[in-house]
Amino acid sequence: MNIFRILGDVSHLLAMIILLLKILKSKSCAGISGKSQILFTLVFTTRYLDLFTTFISVYNTVMKVIFLICAYITMYMIYVKFRKTFDSENDSFRLEFLLVPVTGLSFLENHSFTPLEILWTFSIYLESVAILPQLFMISKTGEAETITTHYLFFLGLYRALYIANWVWRYYTENFYDQIAVVSGVVQTIFYCDFFYLYVTKVLKGKKLSLPMPV
Repeated sequence: MNIFRILGDVSHLLAMIILLLKILKSKSCAGISGKSQILFTLVFTTRYLDLFTTFISVYNTVMKVIFLICAYITMYMIYVKFRKTFDSENDSFRLEFLLVPVTGLSFLENHSFTPLEILWTFSIYLESVAILPQLFMISKTGEAETITTHYLFFLGLYRALYIANWVWRYYTENFYDQIAVVSGVVQTIFYCDFFYLYVTKVLKGKKLSLPMPV
């Protein structure tokens, strides 16, 4: 554990709480990609199966349980409680374009060819692209609510802090996980344009808007 890992986890948790509070306060899922939330729920479910086999620490276990609970509550809010507010027309990203290559890659590139390890690898690869349906939805509608941009900012910040965590671990523990690092860098790259717009527009009180796709 180090400060970057802890801050990354806090940022990740804060992002999920912001999203849940946005839904509960507005009683609406408008502007939120249910497909991205499906992917994130799948990420947590396949990654945290080791809850049944391995104990690392109380902190590790508690955080995993909280992330799983938050993910499934978010799914419930989107597809059950507030399903009438869900914008399925604009949430049109084809998930098979992500799931098929990610599944294939997790079988080809992993640390060991065991069920739990393949599922863990699948979760790492999938998390790197899970935000794409949300970004696609924003580009399709042309804008995003401020609270949604805060959610995306803290989600991206979590990945950036984890990169710092990996750098720290490399120099202090000589630890390097190529699969996690490469996937994390790819994921952070997807947020780069958004970070720029967040700083130049949202933090100045302007509404984030993107060019409509042709």
